[in-house]
Amino acid sequence: IPPFHSATFAMAASALQPQDPQFEARVRASFARQAAMDTIGARLGEVGPGRVVVELPFSRHITQQHGFIHGGIVAAALDSACGYAASTLMPAEAGVLTIEFKVNLMAPAQGRSFRMVGEVLKPGRTISVTEARAYALKWERDHDGRAADHDGRRPVAHRRSSQRAVSSSVSGTSSTCHRRTPPSTSDGSH
Repeated sequence: IPPFHSATFAMAASALQPQDPQFEARVRASFARQAAMDTIGARLGEVGPGRVVVELPFSRHITQQHGFIHGGIVAAALDSACGYAASTLMPAEAGVLTIEFKVNLMAPAQGRSFRMVGEVLKPGRTISVTEARAYALKWERDHDGRAADHDGRRPVAHRRSSQRAVSSSVSGTSSTCHRRTPPSTSDGSH
């Protein structure tokens, strides 16, 4: 299946300049450290300036009671797609955290696999605006009998969000991760 390119993104892609020439290796290494994405079986596909594709195979352990991929799982994969799309444009020493998002679940997430395409709409030094779309792949018909598009992919979710750049000591991307410990209570427990 050919990669998804929105007309808006294709026109603006030339303006998206990574600050780190090694952005792809940095993003791939960071994604590989994400236990959450590993737990749900998500893998990093394409990585380009301002654009990332996260691939998710169907698995029963991430479904809800009706057999569809759970909406929270779709939202988590969309979060990684948006965050890493923004990260491709950040300096090497910066990390990215989501500060707000809205997800529209447009159809049940059913199919053999899924593709989450994250794109930067407006890059910024501190805040970047992103969007992502989730597609069910290898899909023929939905539960109402409607066919998928000509590529065999069917939109299942859309997300708009904002990501904030943070220092590597906060994001854990440096060699020494600074962790905050919870305050002790008066009885010495946490």
